Amino acid sequence: MSSKQFIILIESTADPAFAVDAAGRISAWNNAATELFGLSEAEAIGVEGHQLLQCSDENGVVCSDHCIVESAARDNLPRTNFDLRVQIKTGKVWCNLSTLLVRDASGVRHAIHIVRPREIRKRLEQALTEFVRMHANAGPKDARTISSAPTPDVNAHLTAREMEVLRSLANGDSTRVIANRLNISSATVNNHIKHIRTKLDAHTRLEAIRHAESAGLI
Repeated sequence: MSSKQFIILIESTADPAFAVDAAGRISAWNNAATELFGLSEAEAIGVEGHQLLQCSDENGVVCSDHCIVESAARDNLPRTNFDLRVQIKTGKVWCNLSTLLVRDASGVRHAIHIVRPREIRKRLEQALTEFVRMHANAGPKDARTISSAPTPDVNAHLTAREMEVLRSLANGDSTRVIANRLNISSATVNNHIKHIRTKLDAHTRLEAIRHAESAGLI
């Protein structure tokens, strides 16, 4: 594929689309991507994928060294319809991505990623998954009363630092990002998260965020 054909392919895509080369750097960027991410082509080209997208999965883990977006071209591994929470111009949102692998005229492999925001649908899926899990773990009596159970008063039990960590988790920040921001170790951040999950009666980070949202903490 010639360089011109490669650029035309990206620019003619109606959905936000960008390409990442085998080195993990943005190699092409269309107008729809500029509109979604709030970054011009000049600002995006040459930037490492994980630095630009700041993406995270359902467990809040940011893909940096093992970034799924960066590894597609490097590992020659196309991926279809996977969800990531990425940083766009309005904040962190869930998006669905699909990947197409191509080679340019010089033989360099690129992964073209097509992005479709799906924040509302993703939140509904997560809420349904959590609802099913809670009912599966509850006995018959508990299942009848689970929807009417009062939200626990957890505000008084979370320390100021735990609230900082909780808000960062809700923003999709990774353990490392939180540690750097608060100038503490990753181990200390994980301890805070463990305490938060215990106090909010949550099994996962995502569940802790949902409980905190229900309680009006975030």
